[in-house]
Amino acid sequence: MVGKAIETYDVGSMPFPGDFERFALGASHLDAKPPNDLARDFERRIVESFIDKLQVGIDVPNYPQFRDMNRMFLEIMEGVEKTTGGYVETGILSVRSGNTDIPEVLAISNNSREIYKRNMGKFRVKICITGPYTLSSFFAYRDPQIYRRLGELLEKIVEGNIFDNKYGSVSILVVDEPVFGMFDDPNMDVGSMGRENLLRAWEGICHKACQKKVGTCIHLHSTTDELFWQVDSLRIVESHVDDPLYSDKRTKRLLESSGKLLKASISITIFDTLIEKLLLSRIGRTRDSDETGEIGEVWRQIQGGKLRPEMFVESIGTMRKRLKQIIQRFGSERVPYAGSECGLRSFPTYECAIECLRRVSKAIKTVNPP
Repeated sequence: MVGKAIETYDVGSMPFPGDFERFALGASHLDAKPPNDLARDFERRIVESFIDKLQVGIDVPNYPQFRDMNRMFLEIMEGVEKTTGGYVETGILSVRSGNTDIPEVLAISNNSREIYKRNMGKFRVKICITGPYTLSSFFAYRDPQIYRRLGELLEKIVEGNIFDNKYGSVSILVVDEPVFGMFDDPNMDVGSMGRENLLRAWEGICHKACQKKVGTCIHLHSTTDELFWQVDSLRIVESHVDDPLYSDKRTKRLLESSGKLLKASISITIFDTLIEKLLLSRIGRTRDSDETGEIGEVWRQIQGGKLRPEMFVESIGTMRKRLKQIIQRFGSERVPYAGSECGLRSFPTYECAIECLRRVSKAIKTVNPP
């Protein structure tokens, strides 16, 4: 059914087990000389989680994203000030102290030899950055040029975090744009300067990765606005399981005309949705019923240790069925990657999130040629 084997990558975010405040503080201590305990603990947590992903079969794991990604990028910017109404530009946008390192990526790069040995071979990394459109949504005032200014800053961050050594390398860059297309925005009107600047910003970021021989992808929560198809240096498109991207007949034509590829999203990752789906399947009710109280009760039982959260994760069979449908619809040559639809931060436990990734990997392997 499939010619070339489909590979898997994850979107990135994971629930954090332990003292998050200490972990987050460690991210700002990686440049300490000599390294202190906070920095060492941060690196160890990132490395162990990255290896966990490799060991359950993820081919190109994203750096473990325990921190809020929007804050990660907003907080390293200079020339901005946070106000009650949102962020405000106070000067030329730049990276704080000139340091473009993403701490999570730096931790993996610093420990690449250890990861290589435990992986028994060279590993690949996926890097996710918050896109210029989504970052702009946190600003109190957005002129049509803001996307270019943010895009130029993100280009520098991309360039500073792509590594390739004999132990491991960055293989995919994903621009995360969950806000794009989700609400009516005059800056995105057809023919507007803001729309053109966003297109240029996306192109600049993706082109920077392409220059480094790194694949490019955009992560969307809505594909209603089709501007992303016009990004020449963008290679892969992905969205959520139920997005029309995976069912619209036009998608195949757009993939072919633009030369782009599709990442198949085969696993739902909003845990409330997973609970709701299982409740509905067991009692045969419609979505018109009020499940709010029942979902809350399920959470109480999970948190009280009376229910194992893994029982709500979708089965390998369900994931496999979705993948086969996407391959049949678009052709295996257009679907080089598959994985979960989004991050797993909403999952109750770290172990449950890892189990989801294990099932995703298993589902893909059952479709791939032996």
